[in-house]
Amino acid sequence: MSDVPLAEPEKSAAATTPDGKALLILAADHRNSLERDLYQLSGPPEPAQAARISADKLLIYQALLDAAGKLPAGPQPGILIDEQYGAAVIELAGRSGGAINLSVPIEASGSDWFEFAYGDQWRRHAEFFPADHAKVLVRDNPGFDPGRRAQQAADLAQVSSWAEDAGRPLILELLVPASDSDRQALGEDTDRYDAEVRPGLTVAVIEYLQDHGVQPAIWKIEGLERHEDTEAVLAAARRGGRSAECIVLGRHAPHDRLDHWLKVAAPVAGFVGFAIGRSIWWDPLHAHLRHRSTAREARRRIAANYLDFARYYLMARDGELPGASSPFW
Repeated sequence: MSDVPLAEPEKSAAATTPDGKALLILAADHRNSLERDLYQLSGPPEPAQAARISADKLLIYQALLDAAGKLPAGPQPGILIDEQYGAAVIELAGRSGGAINLSVPIEASGSDWFEFAYGDQWRRHAEFFPADHAKVLVRDNPGFDPGRRAQQAADLAQVSSWAEDAGRPLILELLVPASDSDRQALGEDTDRYDAEVRPGLTVAVIEYLQDHGVQPAIWKIEGLERHEDTEAVLAAARRGGRSAECIVLGRHAPHDRLDHWLKVAAPVAGFVGFAIGRSIWWDPLHAHLRHRSTAREARRRIAANYLDFARYYLMARDGELPGASSPFW
């Protein structure tokens, strides 16, 4: 990585504000799926392999710094990064003076149900770094096992209470995979599930978790196909006078699908940004790992991909057509 010197933002991005704020997170907290699918490891990484993963996560952060200086004033660039491979990034982002919003996950990676990454020591790890947000990943569906759902909700309520006391606003990343009955009813049609079934189930899961004491500051939501579904999810997040906000997650979706999700969500007041990861950095890192590009080129591509989604989101939010001229880009 000697050809990629550590960079600083060309200018500081302003902190988010109540009017026109946007939180644009580059998500890089992947662990289990990263080891398995990108680095193709069949077991725990050897020290050199772990060092390579950490180096590539630093490269992702460097790309974010490159992009941050090209954002207009107002939107807040952010990084979502794990302690396991991203401790150096966490330390650097924590010393950015607020220029980079920092979120750190609490959950173990690769589990179907929520588990703490560091077991009984999770609070010690969660409080060690000065993060702006804590984050948990949750998979839930009303059709899943009731006992497992209740236990998961109890664990999440514990995190939610801690986050409020610790001053670490909680981001809850909510995935609502199809249950067996959902798949059977739709004949395994995942597009129909996403468009017709998942929005209502998302509302139901949000209300279930709220009723069990889970109160995140931000719901990180899978993309929705229709404007009315976006409004329904936001209404659930703010049920009973809650002040929660929502952001759109990437789910490694194709570029055009993500553009649609951002276009649907961005104009809705209360949807305040995105947290996109693999759709931004997977292909550049894949090429770099296979010696088809240099670290510098991978870094340039990651920054460009991030800015492309940021540009699209902000233009959709402001009612501008994609491709229209803008003084910021």
